Amino acid sequence: MDPRTNPYAPGAGAPPPELAGRDAVLESVAVALDRLKAGRPAKSILLIGLRGVGKTVLLRRISTDAGARGVAGAPFEASERRSLPSMLARHLRAALIAFDRAEAAKTQVRRAWRALAGFVRAVGLTYKDVELRIDIAPEPGLADTGDLESDLVDLFRAVGEAAREKNRAFALFVDELQYVEGGELAALIVALHGCQQQRLPVALVGAGLPQLLGRVGQAKSYAERLFDVAEVGRLDRRAADRALQAPAEREGAVFADAALARIFEETGGYPYFLQEWGSQAWTLAEKPSISERDAATATEAALAKLDAGFFRMRYDRCTPLEREYLGAMAALGPGPHRSGMVARAMGRRVTSVAPVRSGLISKGLVYAPQHGDTAFTVPMFDRFLQREGLAGAGLAGGGAEG
Repeated sequence: MDPRTNPYAPGAGAPPPELAGRDAVLESVAVALDRLKAGRPAKSILLIGLRGVGKTVLLRRISTDAGARGVAGAPFEASERRSLPSMLARHLRAALIAFDRAEAAKTQVRRAWRALAGFVRAVGLTYKDVELRIDIAPEPGLADTGDLESDLVDLFRAVGEAAREKNRAFALFVDELQYVEGGELAALIVALHGCQQQRLPVALVGAGLPQLLGRVGQAKSYAERLFDVAEVGRLDRRAADRALQAPAEREGAVFADAALARIFEETGGYPYFLQEWGSQAWTLAEKPSISERDAATATEAALAKLDAGFFRMRYDRCTPLEREYLGAMAALGPGPHRSGMVARAMGRRVTSVAPVRSGLISKGLVYAPQHGDTAFTVPMFDRFLQREGLAGAGLAGGGAEG
């Protein structure tokens, strides 16, 4: 069919034409933010899931919906190359501008500006990537000590009081939250805790890989009581069919039941893969009735594209020893796998490969579902390694280290 009318969106973070299977998550976050705006207690929320489940899309949708209901804030992606203070300062500034534009600035909004000015000036001495300038005189003693934990508490409190004065709420929408450095993450949690204790309308909606839960718990022991966790996983058959069928029907096409079943089996219901298979099936089908044969052909095309890009780029980021570790995992199957089993498959001691495992966790390629286990964060990555002949690569002839 005509690729110009192809409705599917397999790009990274691209909104799908049909956001299926996420109504419960959207409603739970909306309830929490509405409660905050009304002055009622509510927890911050963590969206946890593997690569390709649509966390970024979901977070942006949540942010857009929240803005329409009077919640100030903006989505941003945490980076391994930028500090949390530099990212926070820019987005807090945007929120305060929104408060100012709503009506003439009131007392607490002006104080929040002074807090931000003091914060930027103080943390800029430690975090050199804080490049924001606030042309407002700071208030001495307000968020200006240079201690991130203490200053974030003051700053969040000032922003929360400004939001309450405007009958609004403020929320941070942070993607890839697992990349925030440990001390910075702890400071963020302390600031959120302080707002919750005072019932200030401030919250975090964060998205991240499964290892985020462990990092949050390590940062502060009480963090588990501060957050509600929404697990974002693959779609069930009904939602997966809707994600494929609804966009096709809007363009005058339809998937045969057998085609939907074939694609669901091949993709496991992961949203990103559904978009890729849908896109390929649309382009390759000759008629507006997409058949099981079209779905089978789409599988070949989709896997070739994913192997050359989505999977290959992640593999190429790894060191030779990290690739050996991934290959050992793939040779053992989809996982999770005990760390000791992976080490034995590599012919090495657990202690010698522990740094390799840690490096892969930091890169977001594997995670620990529970202590001592290791699993891929990218669905179907083991099958890619097997197709490319990389499962077990580098293991031949390896002997146990003495």
